[in-house]
Amino acid sequence: MDKLQKWIETTPYKEYTLTVASTDASFRKYYRLTKKDKSVIVMDSSLELESLTPFLDVTKRLLNAAVQAPKILEKELALGYLILEDFGDIQLLDVLNEQNFESLYLQAIDTIIAMQDTSTEGLPLYDKQFLHTEMDLMQAWYLEKNLKLKLTQNQKTLIAETLESISTLVLAQEQNLFVHRDFHSRNIMLTNKQDLGVIDYQDAMSGAITYDLVSLLKDCYIAFDRAKIEKLALAFRDKKKLALDDALFLKYFDFMGLQRHIKVLGIFSRLWLRDGKDGYLKDIPLTLSYTIQTALRYDETKDFAYFLQEVTQ
Repeated sequence: MDKLQKWIETTPYKEYTLTVASTDASFRKYYRLTKKDKSVIVMDSSLELESLTPFLDVTKRLLNAAVQAPKILEKELALGYLILEDFGDIQLLDVLNEQNFESLYLQAIDTIIAMQDTSTEGLPLYDKQFLHTEMDLMQAWYLEKNLKLKLTQNQKTLIAETLESISTLVLAQEQNLFVHRDFHSRNIMLTNKQDLGVIDYQDAMSGAITYDLVSLLKDCYIAFDRAKIEKLALAFRDKKKLALDDALFLKYFDFMGLQRHIKVLGIFSRLWLRDGKDGYLKDIPLTLSYTIQTALRYDETKDFAYFLQEVTQ
């Protein structure tokens, strides 16, 4: 903290007051610098120096595509510090409700479409190996370590076959589009101008067309009526002018959701067991519900749904 304060004193913001803004699931920390009615955000990535270069790169890509990403005002890459435009502290999650979620989600869908106009050249590929590396976190961290299950060979085979079915459907979709990877209600800010600001995008990759849509509409922190969510998903399809019928597009959407939620079950468990962050444990039930309810809809994944129901009752 002393090192950070000393650096701030070398910037135009030396007379601003420093307060804690937030932390996230990584080891980054965020502070707010304020002076009267002016404020900026300090991002401290000193424990994750490797994340700064991707953050700067993706910020430039998004701004070039007219996506509302925070402008970078000051940087000290050797120490891991950035000063960013302040979007305020109102997350989309803070304002979403039954009356407004459809209109706000449509606004966010337009942001996804803008992000998908972003160049993906040089971004890591969301390929089959990476899809499975993520999904494997569920067995290791959620089933075996969190639930302390001793899986039989038949159960392991069932999981492997299910994950194979999921990745096949994910990779059957249009690929090579910009993927934020965490485009949900905690990473979308309602700015002072009532625009939607995008944050926490440094892990962006090139992948499937439905990934960010699933992150938004099947949010691990809040849920809405399935029929209305399907309608919003199809609105995205229509805005993108995709020649896919309702059933196929929704299957793509659902299988992308399975991949993401299976991964997240592992990540939330790992955040608790490895990193001592218990705040995400309360979000496991909704994530598990998404996984089971979606898996029950399709022949390829029904048995996996029954297995999860059995071991989590």
